[in-house]
Amino acid sequence: MKKKYFVMMLALCVLVLSMVGCTKKPTSGNGLTAVTLNEVAHSIFYAPMYVAIEEGYFEEEGIGLTLVTGFGADKTMTAVLTGEADIGFMGSESTIYTYVGGTKDYVVNFAQLTQRAGNFLVSREPIEDFKWDMLIGEEILGGRAGGMPQMVFEYILKKNHINPATDVKIDQSIDFGSTAAAFSSGQAMFTVEFEPHATALELKGDGYVVASLGEDSGYVPYTAFSAKKSYIDANPDVIQSFTNALQKGMDYVKAHSPEEIAKVIAPQFEETDLKTLTTIVARYYNQDTWKDNLIFEEDAFTLLQNILEESKVLEKRVPYEDLVTTVFAKEAAGK
Repeated sequence: MKKKYFVMMLALCVLVLSMVGCTKKPTSGNGLTAVTLNEVAHSIFYAPMYVAIEEGYFEEEGIGLTLVTGFGADKTMTAVLTGEADIGFMGSESTIYTYVGGTKDYVVNFAQLTQRAGNFLVSREPIEDFKWDMLIGEEILGGRAGGMPQMVFEYILKKNHINPATDVKIDQSIDFGSTAAAFSSGQAMFTVEFEPHATALELKGDGYVVASLGEDSGYVPYTAFSAKKSYIDANPDVIQSFTNALQKGMDYVKAHSPEEIAKVIAPQFEETDLKTLTTIVARYYNQDTWKDNLIFEEDAFTLLQNILEESKVLEKRVPYEDLVTTVFAKEAAGK
């Protein structure tokens, strides 16, 4: 299934790139440069970005931002490749897939936001002292093959000497965002969930968070901002301003409490009450989810490729200097 996904992704990239070009976004009536950002999901996991939006940091940097949720890395990548979006926010494994597929105007990562996985293992029953070998022989609701959530999960299993293919039964048939509902309906004994679904399961009494994939996987370059090479080359000032705004959001998060962060981003999550929102922000805050800066270091990129190789979706490594630029993040961080 992983190989099938990989091939489909590459075919899609080659197709769309044969049909589109790159144009600079126009300036809006209020003097701001219009930029469309497509995010892989709308999640509290990405709090610094929403802080930058709600605190007006993008406007301060001269950017009129339009935020669109792609609901999946494949959709976000397609939006970037076709020019529907100027910038994509997703797992950087997608940029590797398109590069390996021979894309000429490939997508380059210019800012890394999260440094830990943002999902949690939820059990149907409370477990006070969870150990990963408790999953052996159990059914687990997992993520899409070839995506970072699933690959990091498998990475953790292997670290704990568990074979994902034979020691556990991972159900990957359920659509992204629907696993929590399936779990509530009685499927499987465990599920891997992002917030707010993990906390929602706990509040309903349908599940219990027993492990953090972010803590148990260690530092992993989970999500990054990227754009087509041609767009970056044509609009370095826009990319710099965009990165500056993000860095302000990162600085705010480092200097404020989870309670303060939750209040700022609350308009982005109107369906979540402030108490729950604060609980989720604190959970991410306490596990050191967010970097101090946006610099995508080479050792992080190497670890990412290690994970891809172990998951059998990468046969040939790609050069860091082609798919990552740190110029903008270093400038934003004053380095």
